[in-house]
Amino acid sequence: MSGDVVTTKARLVVPVTADDHCQGPVDTLATLVEYGDYQCPHCRLVYFNIRELQGRMGDRIRYVYRHLPITSMHPDAQLAAEAAEAAGAQGKFWAMHDKLFQNDELDLPHLLQYASEIDLDVDRFRDEL
Repeated sequence: MSGDVVTTKARLVVPVTADDHCQGPVDTLATLVEYGDYQCPHCRLVYFNIRELQGRMGDRIRYVYRHLPITSMHPDAQLAAEAAEAAGAQGKFWAMHDKLFQNDELDLPHLLQYASEIDLDVDRFRDEL
């Protein structure tokens, strides 16, 4: 080996689009795409690791979150994903995303409480769920 470093650029099978939930600049060198489930304990741990990584890397990383609720194992995961989308319709996807990963309770009464805590129109939120 000559000691040369060869780099390759990985390509996502499903590219990031304007429909995705993204944090960070589009033109960064690193994009992290997570397929997550709000009720999954492993995803919850990853959430805190990603927050730490974002803190360290700042604008050098773009984070993309995509829903993958595993309803066969996590009965509240689908409703939680819908709650994030309903919050997103009011411009607060990331605030709800944080609430969902920071709290264990994902049933409807708690989702409504979280909606109120992040200053959503709770009636609209409930209707969109």
